[in-house]
Amino acid sequence: MAEDKTSMNADLPQKQADAEAIRIAVTDFASSEVFQRTFDDGMALVEETAAYLDGEGREESKSLPRKGALAYAGESMRVTTRLMQVASWLLVQRAVREDEMTPDEATDKKYRLSAQEVCRARPLEGADLIPARLKDLLTQSSHLYDRVERLDHQLYREGRIEGGTSGVQAQHDLLASVFAPTEG
Repeated sequence: MAEDKTSMNADLPQKQADAEAIRIAVTDFASSEVFQRTFDDGMALVEETAAYLDGEGREESKSLPRKGALAYAGESMRVTTRLMQVASWLLVQRAVREDEMTPDEATDKKYRLSAQEVCRARPLEGADLIPARLKDLLTQSSHLYDRVERLDHQLYREGRIEGGTSGVQAQHDLLASVFAPTEG
């Protein structure tokens, strides 16, 4: 028992250093150009998708055969779920930037990107019948979700919260990954 306490006490400075590295990384990211570009891209896609689904998409779905209409309904829910997850995550990061939320609060699991089972599922049967514009929005939202998921992992998960990476190494890894060239 005494060894366990000694071991736990020895790990305390490392855990504090890791927590500080996360705070710094989250704060720095929220103030970065990468964040602002991702935020702008995400919110623009949310608006574009909402306008399509409420207008042209609604009209296009009326002319689809039953199988296509069912796929349209399911895939429009998928794109909406993806974008709601992304928008929520981005708004949390903006709240950190605006000092409305602390970086420590932002690390809470409830603010992490979720719904992977919906967002990553295979296209529904009949998805080949949905309008090209919805297919394009699905592709764009998938790329954006992937991008934000990578950022989420880099900021919050890659060993830091689980305690596997030193604070200095975590900061170095984050900076290298954020400034590395990305696809899309």
